[in-house]
Amino acid sequence: MDVSNSSAIVTGGASGLGEACARRLTAAGAKCVILDMNEEKGKAVASELGGEFVKADVADPDQVQVACETAVGMAPLRALVNGAGIGSAGRTVDRQGEPFKLDVFEFVVRVNLIGSFNCLRLAAAMMAKQEPLDDQGQRGAIVNMTSVAAFEGQIGQCAYSASKGGVVGMTLPIARDLSALGIRVNTVAPGLFDTPIYGEGEGSEAFKAKLGESVLFPKRLGYADELASMVMELITNDYMNGEVVRADGGVRLPPK
Repeated sequence: MDVSNSSAIVTGGASGLGEACARRLTAAGAKCVILDMNEEKGKAVASELGGEFVKADVADPDQVQVACETAVGMAPLRALVNGAGIGSAGRTVDRQGEPFKLDVFEFVVRVNLIGSFNCLRLAAAMMAKQEPLDDQGQRGAIVNMTSVAAFEGQIGQCAYSASKGGVVGMTLPIARDLSALGIRVNTVAPGLFDTPIYGEGEGSEAFKAKLGESVLFPKRLGYADELASMVMELITNDYMNGEVVRADGGVRLPPK
């Protein structure tokens, strides 16, 4: 699928993996809507890329609808990258015997799973209104972002793994749902990537180097642009549909 002369929405596009995806899409000719809660960074990225910024909670239908309308105001909406996500570490029952806070679990699921579905359903509805790109009826492509923690959740990742596992589980049925509309749906599962979440400085670099030793090959954290490359393949390869693809250097997470 050719994304030139089209628009795309990237949630979590103000930094990290989402920003890298927005840069790839822009380089391929798409106009990007950066959907994020970080207004300062989001506006800066959107301005640099010649796109638009929309401050939105991914689980808020009205706010996400604004992003969809903003996108089609620039060009036909053809792509969505569901890159927004959060994590909150904690054991199901901690060493003091305290249970994991239910409101924290619900919030992680709300952002990572419900938020992904909310953005997906609204963007897909907008894509369905666009004219087909070819004689096969293709109208758009969606890429969700999960995590290898969906398969190998570590100690303390109960909420995060549950939310990301839900994204994996909804990929195929939604791809089947949207096939009649010419919209493909895939999911990418990143492993250990070098993003701002690890901070900066000597201590941060040492920690990232240690993490990289667990990767099969190459023994380092992934670069954001490497993940963005995989996302672009899932968007532009017309025969990729209903799939969950790991991008992880062969890493398999241990219990802790």
